[in-house]
Amino acid sequence: MKVLGVDPGLTRCGVGVVEGVAGRPLKMAGVGVVRTPADADIADRLVLIEQGIESWLDAHRPEYVAVERVFSQHNVRTVMGTAQASAVAMLCAARRGLPVALHTPSEVKAAVTGSGRADKAQVGAMVTRLLRLDAPPKPADAADALALAICHIWRAPAINRLQQAHAAARRAAPVRTPKGTR
Repeated sequence: MKVLGVDPGLTRCGVGVVEGVAGRPLKMAGVGVVRTPADADIADRLVLIEQGIESWLDAHRPEYVAVERVFSQHNVRTVMGTAQASAVAMLCAARRGLPVALHTPSEVKAAVTGSGRADKAQVGAMVTRLLRLDAPPKPADAADALALAICHIWRAPAINRLQQAHAAARRAAPVRTPKGTR
């Protein structure tokens, strides 16, 4: 399985590609950051993020895209920019027919470090160890993108089983029509 992890942000959008399967050693295929100038118009910044993500999708051809789920923050301006960058990543993946998974920051931290309250340094250290890197990826947005990809690789088998069980249950359930619609 090859996963592109995206840590959305307007100024720095972390991207990282990880290959592997749960229970086996993982391999980093690439890591970086899509940057936009803070003084540029928001629409232009979103176009730059789209172009950067499209470039990563072209270069690495992932099977899945894992994006950090936007969570509520006190700074509305920050959360709006993060949500917009997240939407661009999801749009790029959907345009190519790639499945998109959203993972919360605490899910990612728990998957990678064992604690949903881990700090950025702990996440970076575990990403370095899990991918057998010489040093933590910089900036932290890049390490977070790799952590998202790792989280998805490890969680995907369970998520897929749940989705298949729900689909089977829906197929097996009798179709009910509301009264008065016949």
